[in-house]
Amino acid sequence: MSTPAEHLAAVVRDEGRRVLATLVRITGSLAVAEDAVSEAVVAALAHWPRSGVPDNPRAWLTTVARNKALDIVRREAGRSAKEREAANLVLLKQDWSDGDQDSVSDDLLRLVFTCCHPTLSVEAQVALSLRTLCGLATADVARLMLVPEATMAKRLTRAKKKIATANIPYRVPDSAELPQRLEAVATTVYLLFTAGHLGGETLVRPQLCDEAIRLARLMIDLMPDEPSLQGLLALMLFTDSRRATRTDGEGGLVRLEDQDRSRWNREAIEEGMQWMDSALRRNDTQPSRYTIQAAIAACHSGAATYADTDWPRIVVLYDALAVVENTPIVALNRGVAIGESQGPAAGLDALDAIESLTGHHLWHACRAVMLDRLGRAEEARAARTTALTLDPSPAERAFLRAQLDSPSRPDQHRGEQI
Repeated sequence: MSTPAEHLAAVVRDEGRRVLATLVRITGSLAVAEDAVSEAVVAALAHWPRSGVPDNPRAWLTTVARNKALDIVRREAGRSAKEREAANLVLLKQDWSDGDQDSVSDDLLRLVFTCCHPTLSVEAQVALSLRTLCGLATADVARLMLVPEATMAKRLTRAKKKIATANIPYRVPDSAELPQRLEAVATTVYLLFTAGHLGGETLVRPQLCDEAIRLARLMIDLMPDEPSLQGLLALMLFTDSRRATRTDGEGGLVRLEDQDRSRWNREAIEEGMQWMDSALRRNDTQPSRYTIQAAIAACHSGAATYADTDWPRIVVLYDALAVVENTPIVALNRGVAIGESQGPAAGLDALDAIESLTGHHLWHACRAVMLDRLGRAEEARAARTTALTLDPSPAERAFLRAQLDSPSRPDQHRGEQI
């Protein structure tokens, strides 16, 4: 359970990113909006513990941020003629409303497209979207994209400067422009969901998962015939269907084999099946990476028990996924599936072949699972000890420490776990 302070911080974080999206529309400046929202957040954290969280925290933050933005542009107006002209445009802007929530005027979606402009590299587009409009810390973005935090900070600074100097517009693109933005926007939405699914201080951050699913639905409204978006939505629905069972009463991680499948959200699974089938029908020659991942998730969702999981099919699907997305993380998951399908020795061999992940905590944690099942307890303990030094999330850290403190039988280390 979260403390009152943690709950307050979560409310400010989750509402703040929506307010930021609105402030960018209002001011036309990402820099001004970020500074204004930051000041509004500081004010909220100072006042709300005494006065209580307002009935409409977003409206409160928007009002305060709007006033802070006015203060900022007034201060900046004293510098140069060009800056005064820009400030006057902001001050004279009449539309201070929060905007409606349809697929055309949705502020968060507009900001996704602004950050995902094709003049930026795809890596910069995704990183900027996750940091700016999704509210993830720079360290979290760096972890998701497997780069050092310092490298990510420099990448974000360069991207923001390019948006300002190139005068990139804040709008949903015309239909003809959508295809060239598709990959970066879809990646952003998926990584937003991943951040919510893997969590931060807690294992699951439901607001991020819900927002990602909502944005995927908006994207399908914009591009109803795009199979990759349908596959993306299916994948997230399958994964999110297990949300209620992924943690115990104290917020600790629950392994896939130990989850109560009767509590999985069958409605989400059924909808996911429909979207996956639609994506496969629309593109059965070369499904997108999201559609293939959805098919993998469907193997888990469709199994009545853990023992019924079709691991050989999952290995085949990971082989297909590697054709379109040959990344170390795909190889890692494939190695785990091989361990389930062909035994821990084969799984360990597959994991040991992924040299590029030796600095990632999940590689060591997955090796520990295979080593335990092979009866090599001391090596497994060493692997988990190393994993703890490589920046796992708080929930993952607690799980790894619990395994070190209370070693399990080799046959207990199976499935989707760390």
